[in-house]
Amino acid sequence: MNVRNWLLAFLAIGPLAASAQSVWTPDNGDGTFTNPIMWGDWPDPDVIRVGDDFYFVSTSMHYVPGCPIAKSKDLVNWEMVGYAVDRYDEDPRYDMKGGQLYLNGSWANSIRYHNGKFYVAFCTPYGLGTEKGHFSICEAEKPEGPWKRTIFPEYLYDPGLFFDDDGKVYVIHGQGRLLVTELNADVHSVKGEPVEIWNKRFKDSQTLGGPFGMEGSHMYKINGKYYLTCPAGGTEGWQVCLRSDHIYGPYEHKIIMDDNSSYPANGLHQGGMVQLKNGDWCFIIMQDRGAIGRVPCLVPVEWVDGWPMLGTNGKDVVTYPKPNVGKTYAIKTPATSDEFSGKKLGLQWQWNHNPDHAKWSLTERPGYMRLKASEAAHLKEARNTLTQRVQGPSSEGSVVMDVSGLKDGNVAGFGVFEFPYAYVAVRQEGNTRQIVMCNDGNIIETVPQPLQGDKIWIRARVTDREFTARFYYSLDGKKYFPIGNVLKMDLGLPWTANRFALFNFSTKAGGVNGYADFDWFHFTGK
Repeated sequence: MNVRNWLLAFLAIGPLAASAQSVWTPDNGDGTFTNPIMWGDWPDPDVIRVGDDFYFVSTSMHYVPGCPIAKSKDLVNWEMVGYAVDRYDEDPRYDMKGGQLYLNGSWANSIRYHNGKFYVAFCTPYGLGTEKGHFSICEAEKPEGPWKRTIFPEYLYDPGLFFDDDGKVYVIHGQGRLLVTELNADVHSVKGEPVEIWNKRFKDSQTLGGPFGMEGSHMYKINGKYYLTCPAGGTEGWQVCLRSDHIYGPYEHKIIMDDNSSYPANGLHQGGMVQLKNGDWCFIIMQDRGAIGRVPCLVPVEWVDGWPMLGTNGKDVVTYPKPNVGKTYAIKTPATSDEFSGKKLGLQWQWNHNPDHAKWSLTERPGYMRLKASEAAHLKEARNTLTQRVQGPSSEGSVVMDVSGLKDGNVAGFGVFEFPYAYVAVRQEGNTRQIVMCNDGNIIETVPQPLQGDKIWIRARVTDREFTARFYYSLDGKKYFPIGNVLKMDLGLPWTANRFALFNFSTKAGGVNGYADFDWFHFTGK
């Protein structure tokens, strides 16, 4: 984390405020920032400015609610404001009925503001290909919602929504072969057939014709010209710009960033561009940080011969002056810790697939998150797993759980979720409760003595060094014991990072509706 800023906060306003800054912040407090601007999984970023405010949207895949939206005054300090999608109703597998839809949900979100409305466009692929799925546009008068979603019969992959200054509306979409499809003015249906504008693939930074095509396109109109930015080259860290005097081309191209910096192996990739009030431009672009996720980085834009060149000399920046927005704003970060004291779920949380709203409550026992069990063989099939991002460079999540409401067959606990996953849980068999550590479906350790009390404290520590997670438990909230083995965090679900997860499921039908009460979740960055 940014140690200098943490110390300043501690000395100025005390330990409680300092603890709120335990999450990574890019703001150095001296007019500079250090990338990434959010050290967690915020993939496929797109960004706009509305007046003095910047808005950011990200891919969320099978996590619900979907299409997270963040807000900033300076492009450095961000906070969550809402989600564009409450749930997915187009397939019962989003409810985990008849299977699951991991890696589906929202992909490649695009955000725009037009005539007093916010719009978010995205696709929901079936499988990993580009041939089948849904395309949607959500609209709202404010980013907090309520949002109205329109699902199109057409499938437009990796869509970039664009409002032209003549009133026409378009979507740029495709992978390798880029297409333009015009929408009707109400943005609820397709008006015309798709028109191909690009069908060339990049082999390296000098030649065309190689295996990797462009995707994740975003369109801008600047000084009468159409500019289309998109990543290319797989993980090589290229950002390509197409430029034309007409929406349908012909387009010329230029590589505007060529940064194959490795962390651990991949360079910069997809992102979006935004203009400040003073005329400057910036670009938010994601970088692959392995099992921690695809993190957004902020880079400057320099216009050279009519092309928006990114970074410094085509490379990423690490520490750099903050964008000139005319004043200095307070340090903010997306929420993490939660006392579960409100009546609504905090914006830091997302469910794995659509939740069953009858199976959780913040009001049945005020001050607690109550999770009721549904039947599942293991965590991958369990509904109402409540998650939030792990973060780098290292982070620690802790919970205290009351298990007095568990039934026979319940498995309730806390851990780190991806494929593979690992957790510490209380497993009830008959009237006996055992503390167990599970790693990818295998019980690694069982504490010999049954749990006698009703409370357990569980902790998970995550680091980007070799992407490991370690687990601990306590019977009094003071002395913690290590348990089980190390989770080697990975990406068995491609492009979806590891997450802290609270859960309760039952391996037996008789355990349905047994409940676990979580008093709080505390996040600490290290």
